[in-house]
Order: sequence, then C-alpha cells, then structure tokens
Amino acid sequence: MKRLVLASALVCGLCLSTFAQEKKEVPPKQVVTETGNTTTTPASNADIKFEKMVHDFGNVKWGGNGDCEFKFTNTGKDPLIISLCQGSCGCTVPTCPKEPILPGKTNSMKVHYDTKRPGPITKQVTVTSNAKSGQVILKITGTVEAQPIEEPFPTEKKPNNGTPFEKGN
Repeated sequence: MKRLVLASALVCGLCLSTFAQEKKEVPPKQVVTETGNTTTTPASNADIKFEKMVHDFGNVKWGGNGDCEFKFTNTGKDPLIISLCQGSCGCTVPTCPKEPILPGKTNSMKVHYDTKRPGPITKQVTVTSNAKSGQVILKITGTVEAQPIEEPFPTEKKPNNGTPFEKGN
C-alpha cells in the first residue's frame, strides 16, 4: 500500500513538473506617457540578412590567420540594434558593431578563431538583436593542421669502439 501511494505521488509530481516547463509568452512592452496613459510598444520592424551563414576556413596552418567577417544588411524599416554576439567557446571571439544600423545600411561582424588548437573547427556565433527574425546562428568550419614537430639539433655522436662499459671502482 505504501508503495502504491509513493508511486502515485511520484507520477503526480512528474506530471506537474512537466506543465511547469511550458513556455510563457512575454507581453509587449508598455510605456507610461506623461498623461498617465499606458501604451503598448509595437514589435521592432528591424530585420537582419547575412550575406553568408557559414564561413569555411578550409585547412589552416597551426597559428595561422583565424579571422573572418560576416557582412549583413538591415532589411527592415527600423534601426537594427545588436545587443549581444557570443561565440560557442572561448576560442571563438566575435566583435559586433555597437551603434544602431539604419534601414538599408550594411555593416559587418568580425570573428576571430584561435588557430593554436589543432583539429576540426565546428563553432557557432549567436547574434541577438531586435530583428523580427530573433536570434541568428552563424557557423565557422575548417581544420587546423597540427603544429610541425621540431627535430632537436643533432648532437655529436661518440664512436663506439666495441669495448664494454666499465663501472668505476
């Protein structure tokens, strides 16, 4: 009987936690005017269109150039404001424009990848803005070749005359 009650409580708890995970809609921003009336701010009419969504470095030498650029245009009717651009790890560092991009204008975002990490590159840059399209995920791919192994400077070899090594007294 105790097991039945415990199992029922567990099932109820799981069901309730599932419903607690539902996505809630965020209400539009409200502004209070000087007269005391509240007005709802419409969603932004800015939009962002990138020339390319993926940059392929191909094969890059260890320590080589890991810089690329993503050009974009504000195709909307309002100024575009990029609030955040973030790499998927510390080896991918994007630099976004801080000033608003006016409608119809083009700008670019630079991304630096640390090429002192050999192996395949599959990284993402997330761009958050006031665009209608929401977040945009850009990708960089390629392969960083391993660092060349430096051979130690050859040392002078002493000839072995075939005599065995003798221990000192």
